[in-house]
Amino acid sequence: MKKLNELYPGQKDCAIKGIKINSKEIEPGDLFVCTMGVTTDRHDFIDEAIEKGASAVVVSRDVGEKKVPLIHVENTNEELKTLTRRFYDAPDEKLLMIGITGTNGKTTVAELIYQLLGKQCAYLGTNGIKCHQFEERIRNTTPDVDRLYLYMDRFVKAGCKVLSMETSSEAFFRHRLDLIQYDLAVLTNITEDHLNIHKTLENYIDCKCQLFRQVKEDGIAILNSSDSHFEQVKACCHCQVLTYGYREEDTLRILNSQETKEGITLDFVYRGKTYHLESPLGGSFNALNLSAVILVGTVFSLSISKILIKLSKIRTIAGRMEKLEFGQPYQIILDYAHTPDALDKILSYLNQIKTGRIITLTGSAGGREKEKRPAMGKIVLEKSDFVIFTMDDPREEDVNQIIDDLIGDATATNYIRIPERKKAIFKALEMAQKNDIVVLAGKGRDNYMAIGKEYLPYSDYEVVEAYFKKVNK
Repeated sequence: MKKLNELYPGQKDCAIKGIKINSKEIEPGDLFVCTMGVTTDRHDFIDEAIEKGASAVVVSRDVGEKKVPLIHVENTNEELKTLTRRFYDAPDEKLLMIGITGTNGKTTVAELIYQLLGKQCAYLGTNGIKCHQFEERIRNTTPDVDRLYLYMDRFVKAGCKVLSMETSSEAFFRHRLDLIQYDLAVLTNITEDHLNIHKTLENYIDCKCQLFRQVKEDGIAILNSSDSHFEQVKACCHCQVLTYGYREEDTLRILNSQETKEGITLDFVYRGKTYHLESPLGGSFNALNLSAVILVGTVFSLSISKILIKLSKIRTIAGRMEKLEFGQPYQIILDYAHTPDALDKILSYLNQIKTGRIITLTGSAGGREKEKRPAMGKIVLEKSDFVIFTMDDPREEDVNQIIDDLIGDATATNYIRIPERKKAIFKALEMAQKNDIVVLAGKGRDNYMAIGKEYLPYSDYEVVEAYFKKVNK
């Protein structure tokens, strides 16, 4: 808590409890900042914020007289970054900052780092905020600035020394991360995604590169040399670069990886010595994710043997190829996969280990790039024995139109369409027989469904749980 005149000399001596940009979330004592959203001017919600108890308001245009202090600034969006960081006493400087970016693999790598480093480390990303003292769900992979610094402050107060955080391209595009300098940055991969925001692949890649421009000069970048955009990202680095991949010159060179029913095995060379890892995580794509994490461990001076022991015990990442167990005679896989590349990798892996059918349930988010939908539909229809098309955050789009886009001009008949996701999941589980694999793709561990302009409570996991409670009565 700070006084308003500490933040803005000359203003009233009133207490400021927190900083908010959403008027609906205002609590008594908060400072409301009228930022400009993509479609929202928060100056329009000043009266609501004051009614809820805002102690003061930061504005960038004339809003008339109000019964609380008004702080006029040139640009509220720019002001929010410096103000929030100042309010929370620059918590990013008190943490060793690890940023992870990539189209796929961010969550897995960030979570593995969090688990590898133990109590000193916190996590922020798709799976929420976590440290040894608390765990909570959040809406965005990389939250808005007001929440971002609040979360970092909470980590500092919990005694954390390191933060493993996913950094999305949208967060860089929206300038949420502008003031943060990273000690360590990791690239997983770059494939086409989020073009609804970035418009071109070049813009998307540039936002991914921004993480590496913000690494301290004495920091470290860990890059996937097998990614097609490796050289472009490397050119943005002004720090030490470590690489992982299949080249002889890589810092960590992968010799071989094999998929097994138990997970994967990985053989690699590091500093002239060959090592072997058996991981319970499934999918050949995890060979690269695990390699990145091993290099992060070496940066923290952990021995390779200690790193491998810890990684061999991590069985699952929430929402990433997560196996749900309710005593059923078939597998249920929960995954965030929502791009053609992610769906292709997961289904290719499952086809290699399946002994029954693959039943895939998927949709596509509304208000996002429609161009990828036919490719997604084609992949799931070709690589699944049966597909159920359903909703996945339709927002203001018609669910049936989204499903039409996914099906495209496919002539396959191995699918049905059930727009309501809960009914679709129930149907998939009713269909499943012994040794089948049911893939619930797209939502992972999300705790909401975006319909219209609302975020309604929803969870794939809870739906599956409800199904088994019903059938086991």
